[in-house]
Amino acid sequence: MIRLADPVLGPEELQAVADVLASGQLVQGARVRDFEERVAAVVGTPHAIAVSSGTAALHLAILALGIGPGDEVIVPDFTWPGCANVVEVTGARTVLADIDPHTYNLAPATLAGLITPRTKAIMAVHLFGLPADLAPILELADQRGIPVIEDAACALGATSQGRPCGGLGRVGCFSFHPRKILTTGEGGMLTTHDEALAVRLRALRNHGLVAEGKYGRFNCAGLNLRLTEFQAAIGSVQMTRLPALVARRRELAALLLAQLAGCPGVQLPVEPPGVVTNWQAFVVTLADTCDRDAVREALRAGGVEATLGTHAISAQPAYAGREHCPNSLRAYRQSLALPLHPRMTEADVTTVAATLREVMGKLGR
Repeated sequence: MIRLADPVLGPEELQAVADVLASGQLVQGARVRDFEERVAAVVGTPHAIAVSSGTAALHLAILALGIGPGDEVIVPDFTWPGCANVVEVTGARTVLADIDPHTYNLAPATLAGLITPRTKAIMAVHLFGLPADLAPILELADQRGIPVIEDAACALGATSQGRPCGGLGRVGCFSFHPRKILTTGEGGMLTTHDEALAVRLRALRNHGLVAEGKYGRFNCAGLNLRLTEFQAAIGSVQMTRLPALVARRRELAALLLAQLAGCPGVQLPVEPPGVVTNWQAFVVTLADTCDRDAVREALRAGGVEATLGTHAISAQPAYAGREHCPNSLRAYRQSLALPLHPRMTEADVTTVAATLREVMGKLGR
């Protein structure tokens, strides 16, 4: 089976974990600081705050911006539901925005009609590692005085107009889940240029504790969302692999695009001018006449793992009755993620493309 994802881990990560065990310092130590510094350097921000997951990063961003009951946050409908969940658990309301059907990212033209006096943030997701069209989003947000949260969970190593994702809005949020560009098992990171916000984020991840007085002080009600030294040690090793991981993904994606060009019933992913995607995922959209789930099962029978692109939040029971987002709903119904990861060979890419062509020839009517 050609797997959908397969993290690149080696003896260096194993040694890093062994070194943590030998040190006796298992949480919030030098390895966390080193990992934070490495991510900050790549993203181009002075501050990076390591946390326990990408969802934890989004949650802390919402809390640190003071968002709560009565407030609204605009979130693209086609994304992992955690983006909406972190808003809802604070007592605020998620307002769902439709997507561009070609990039799968938030469509900037939808925003003006969704902003109200209660709008306290816009969450722009760089879905599948493709940078969102941030220029018009940031321009509108600046005009209205609304902060932009970048969900850059999939976008480490991706750039927009030469600038790294995660350093463009008020705060960026990354994930190090095994399906991401690099992994610490679970884990996340926040990045920001705002020093006051960074101070608040660091306190919120650690029970509200700040380094004041002999024993510290708890200046706000916080949570325990710290990253362990084990995870940070793995993350620092993974960061040394980042350029090669992104380069290999781009090579394989180019090959897959070439081999799937003109495949009937298959809309291929795009890379608009001015952006560099890291190809965290390779997601196609099938024609409306095609049964996506039947194609998925046929691919799996042929030894190619595949799954849906991601979820339409508005289609989930927890968000029934929210904004209608037709492009998102179609993507939820017809999108298909194909294998793409650095452990694949060129022969694997050829097998994926040939198998999809064969399946579409039978089922794509």
